[in-house]
Amino acid sequence: MNRLEEILRAKREEIKRLQTRRAELDRQARARKTFRDFRGALMQPDGNLAIIAEVKKASPSAGVIAKSFNPVGIAEDYELNGANAISVLTDTEFFRGDLEDLENVRSAVSLPLLRKDFMLDEIQITESVASGADAILLIVAALEQAQLVDLLSAAKEHQLAALVEVHTKGELQSGLAAGAQIIGINNRNLATFEVDVAVTEELCREVPDEIVLVSESGIKTERDVARVKACGVDAILVGEALMRGETSIEKLRAVS
Repeated sequence: MNRLEEILRAKREEIKRLQTRRAELDRQARARKTFRDFRGALMQPDGNLAIIAEVKKASPSAGVIAKSFNPVGIAEDYELNGANAISVLTDTEFFRGDLEDLENVRSAVSLPLLRKDFMLDEIQITESVASGADAILLIVAALEQAQLVDLLSAAKEHQLAALVEVHTKGELQSGLAAGAQIIGINNRNLATFEVDVAVTEELCREVPDEIVLVSESGIKTERDVARVKACGVDAILVGEALMRGETSIEKLRAVS
């Protein structure tokens, strides 16, 4: 079993437990009135790259990244230093996140929020709305094509943007065929967790100009930013390097 399969198996069990809260989550989602424009935040009029800064405590490949973890303080710092949007890891078992982190960050900052998790069922979209997300992540490698189409439709119905994540040409074509408006090229292979920024360089040529394009994972240095910027991406998603202090939004902004 590869890493992604292991995570998805656990996520399916989590979804079964979540079904008991369907009526409650539906009520909370319907009561929500305000949404922030995630897609618009990634389209910078000055031609600079937008920065999606990630709140992330741990990962299966890196272990604990931030021993002293204050999601609200981290998010406030990101906003103060010029991030355009914030991604919050909410998976508990593998990334040590929590949905409460998203809720607390929502109350503290004004930027659009991406819920970073493994979405397999519409009830997770309802939960995301109820918890304050403005966008969700849909991982093509984790979904059948019909699931991807249905979840994109459900996200739109619930006024959420969807970052559709791909790692191969086949996944990219699946995402585009499903109607994705925001494509995230993940430089990390989710089966092995190996990272190579060259993935963005390879796949960017296949993305139509009207699609908002994000490069994710493995972006740590000014050189990495320059490489993906040359590919014509609109935004970068940076997590581990920011959380470890290996780079800063100011350094990324200087070359974006």
